[in-house]
Amino acid sequence: MVRPRRIVLVRHGESEGNADDTVYEREPDHALGLTETGWRQAEETGARLREVFGRERVSVYVSPYRRTHETFRAFALDPELLRAREEPRLREQDWGNWQDHEDVRLQKTYRDAYGHFFYRFAQGESGADVYDRVGAFLESLHRSFEAPDHPANVLLITHGLTMRLFCMRWFHWSVAEFESLSNPGNGESRTLLLGEDGRYTLDRPFERWRTPEPYGITG
Repeated sequence: MVRPRRIVLVRHGESEGNADDTVYEREPDHALGLTETGWRQAEETGARLREVFGRERVSVYVSPYRRTHETFRAFALDPELLRAREEPRLREQDWGNWQDHEDVRLQKTYRDAYGHFFYRFAQGESGADVYDRVGAFLESLHRSFEAPDHPANVLLITHGLTMRLFCMRWFHWSVAEFESLSNPGNGESRTLLLGEDGRYTLDRPFERWRTPEPYGITG
């Protein structure tokens, strides 16, 4: 098994929905592209990634949303060094189809009171639902490491909640730990680094907005 030295997770640059959440009433979430700021964020992140990867090969997985594909394009990585695939299991949490602005505002209030992991949006997903599909993707990812020519780097271009849930699943964090962490900013990355002991560590933590409140000792 060839385990990659780095697994880099990147949140897409600022999207039209990040800049104006009323756009969800008129456009499908998956069709929203990057703003001018979002393109600039992605280009800056791409410059850092090109420096980190150098001439090493990279296995890339991209969420099927327009904003993640545009983020990937803005990275300007050398295509000769890439093995790129669209991966639907890395998509954004589903909040329903056409989103009424006032209804979403109300549901966010309910979610904050109920818990981000367990609350399921009407016609959409809970954080727990996203955790399950991220877990299924991780099983596929681990199987890909069995290839003798697997690249030294893995790059996931995805969404903030999905990044946190990926790390929760990988590092076996509790629900309470997940609930205490904030999403990374647009264009931000987190990297899992393989140590000499065969274990992965996170290059920097997610920001914490509160102290975890576990129900039991496993938290």
